[in-house]
Amino acid sequence: MTLNATFIGQFIAFAILIWFSYRFVWPPLVLAIEERQKKIADGLAAADRARKELADADARVADEIRKARVEASAIADRAQKQAVEIIEKAKQDAIAEAARQRAAAEAEIENLSFKAREILRQQVAELAVKGAEKILAREIDAARHRDLLDALAKEI
Repeated sequence: MTLNATFIGQFIAFAILIWFSYRFVWPPLVLAIEERQKKIADGLAAADRARKELADADARVADEIRKARVEASAIADRAQKQAVEIIEKAKQDAIAEAARQRAAAEAEIENLSFKAREILRQQVAELAVKGAEKILAREIDAARHRDLLDALAKEI
C-alpha cells in the first residue's frame, strides 16, 4: 500500500502543481505571449505600411523627377530659342548698322568728290583765265602759244 499511497501523494502534488501553474503561472505567460504576438503583428503591419508608403514615396519621387526633367527640357528649349532669336536680332542690327555706316560713308565720299570737282573746276577756270591773260598779253605766235599751253598743262 505504500506504493499506492506514494503514487496518490505524487498525483495530488502533481495536480496541485498543475492547478497552481494553470491558475497563477499560465495566465501571465499566455498574456506575455499574446502581447508579444500582438507586438510582432503590429510591427509586421507597420513594416507593410512603411513598405507601401516607401513605394508610394518612390512613385511620387519618380513622378517629380520626370516632371522636373520635362520642365528642364522645356526651359532649355526656350533658352535655345531665345539665344537663336538674340543672335538673329544681333545679326540684323549689325547688318542694318553696317548698311547705315556704308550709306553715310558713300554720302560723305560723294560729298567730298563733289567738293573736289568744284575745287578742280575753280582751279581750271582760274588757270584758263590766267592762260588767256598770258596769251592775250603777248603776241600771238604759234610757238609761244604752244609753250604757254604746255606750261598750262603742266600746272594742271
